[in-house]
Amino acid sequence: MAELEQHEGEQDLEKKIEETRLRFNNEFVQDSTEKYDSRDVERLQTDDALVEGYLTWRIYVVDDALKMIDDSFQWRKEFGVNDLTESSIPRWMFETGAVFLHGYDKEGNKLFWFKVKLHVKDAKTIVDKKKYVAFWLERYAKKEPGMPLTVVFDMAESGLSNIDMEFVKYIINCFKVYYPKFLSKMIIVDMPWIMNAAWKIVKSWLGPEAISKLKFASRSDVNTFIGPEYLPSHMGGTDSFKYSYPPLPDDDFQTPISDNGPIVSEEDTESKEGELDVKDALESSFNSENAVKPKKVNFLEDSVKSEDNDKTDVSARTKGARKPLTTFKGPLLDVSPAEELSFGSGETEKKCLIILSNVTKNQVAFKVRTTAPEKYRVKPSSSCCEPGASIDIVVSLHGGSQASPQDRFLVMAAEMDNVGSQELAQFWKEVPKAKIMEHRLRCHVLESLKPAVSLLRDSPVDTGTSGQPESDIMLMRMTACNSRLEQKLNTCLWLQKVLTGLVLVLVVLNLLCLYLLGTAQPTS
Repeated sequence: MAELEQHEGEQDLEKKIEETRLRFNNEFVQDSTEKYDSRDVERLQTDDALVEGYLTWRIYVVDDALKMIDDSFQWRKEFGVNDLTESSIPRWMFETGAVFLHGYDKEGNKLFWFKVKLHVKDAKTIVDKKKYVAFWLERYAKKEPGMPLTVVFDMAESGLSNIDMEFVKYIINCFKVYYPKFLSKMIIVDMPWIMNAAWKIVKSWLGPEAISKLKFASRSDVNTFIGPEYLPSHMGGTDSFKYSYPPLPDDDFQTPISDNGPIVSEEDTESKEGELDVKDALESSFNSENAVKPKKVNFLEDSVKSEDNDKTDVSARTKGARKPLTTFKGPLLDVSPAEELSFGSGETEKKCLIILSNVTKNQVAFKVRTTAPEKYRVKPSSSCCEPGASIDIVVSLHGGSQASPQDRFLVMAAEMDNVGSQELAQFWKEVPKAKIMEHRLRCHVLESLKPAVSLLRDSPVDTGTSGQPESDIMLMRMTACNSRLEQKLNTCLWLQKVLTGLVLVLVVLNLLCLYLLGTAQPTS
């Protein structure tokens, strides 16, 4: 029954998406082709997630979604959002460090920082500032599509001279109209009491769909939203990050841990290989007198053994790893899973599989990087993939490490035109950045199901296929949700009884007053 309802829901959503596209073409595009950027119109016709975002934000009312798309596309055309680059923004804006992306909140959402004290109201630069914010949002939207942002207004040391209501309203419109479903939370930290009136106006701009996302926090309680590792020292955190430009701050992707320990840098690898070659040459010269005669080798037999050993090694590595169910279709490699790696606390939940499939006619070099290299072992973390072939990459938690929603993985790939003409390390040094494909994966932490697992073990009922844990997770979540709803309902019923009692008391008091007034008049 649940599957049937889900299927019907998906069909309804598909109909809404098609209706939105058809009506937008007929009612908005047909009579005004110059009104929008053609690239945005084309994307609306092909990207279901984009249309779904507008529909979801407008509670699936097509008329409201169409108005939102119209406003959004006009804004994108006016500000030239599709063509915004680092060079199109004045350099001094990057150098101030007033706006930047860095770190994650406790739910794994990227932090979008606004240092309010560094902003000065100036009508001459307001357009450039708006483009500057659009640049950051568009850059993030392309890197992590569909992932929400947590906006942090750092109000420390700020005053009335730093508040620009037009600019604040523009930022709110970016999340309310231009980038639907992008806003996770808006946290106002250390707001001076003198600015209370200004933020009451801001609340009215947010609208009912976003008002619940506005959070006010002091230095002492901001850590309820953001962990200390991503909070600056003046907020009681331990983050040593200092903004500087160039380059633009990005996720701190590093080389992960291999099965034999941390992988050294490419420069160190080359120097160590050179040292080993010299050492081998010296050893061979000293031992030349004792060298044994070479024996005959059967190359065919050795190659077969090598292939068997490789297959055994791969099967041993991938045993127990969580298999991906979704695929991202890239220009060089298909990456599975498409969006996230799922880890849990159980022994069978500490290993995941990334499958890379070469869709080109040439050899493709790849490497995997992570924001938490001390936590994960990745094998192989760097290699080549032959045309039409696939490679299994095992990502496992190291020791007693626990996965976090803030952890990210970056898969980098580049096509190798001249195979064998250069070493892999040298190739990555020389390959142009424009030719490198990048795909990001986030981490999803599975909820602990130890009590449920123990019950299942004690139960004689067969647990079924490997898809059962997912259904158990859904069942646990539904049970928890139902219990929370039941608690809220009980609270509402209790309040209703209290209010009813108060109303009865008031009615009795009113009747008593009327009685006293009635008896007092004849006496007088």
